[in-house]
Amino acid sequence: MGIKDVSPSDLTRQLSEELKKRDEIQPPEWSHFAKTGAHKERPPDQPDWWYLRSASILRRVYEKGPIGVSRLSTYYGGKKTHGSSPKKFQKGSRKITRTILQQLEDAGLIIKTKREGRKTSSDGLSLLTQISMQIQEESETGMEES
Repeated sequence: MGIKDVSPSDLTRQLSEELKKRDEIQPPEWSHFAKTGAHKERPPDQPDWWYLRSASILRRVYEKGPIGVSRLSTYYGGKKTHGSSPKKFQKGSRKITRTILQQLEDAGLIIKTKREGRKTSSDGLSLLTQISMQIQEESETGMEES
């Protein structure tokens, strides 16, 4: 059993709780006013959206790494509404993605590779493995109690 055997939403939720405990990962002051992409009309409603996005990016870097800002912003993009005109795809905010990647680097969870992007460091891999093991244990104990 590994990281990919766990539900991504469960992993992201618990990983975000773990990232809240780290001093390096903090939402900037402007994050409360920023939209997450040109396709969005308003900023996120969730107060802890920065940690959820950070956890999601860390999991994504593990799965697809080495990966860069541009490919990650494409993943977090969506269709922009133009009224009666056809919808057109827009990338997500590259500033948010870049800032989160820099914070994850400062925390030692990902590392930069030369000309390829970023990949998960050994500390990041151990954190992901530890959390996925916790989720698996919780699901196993939940099945035994039923």
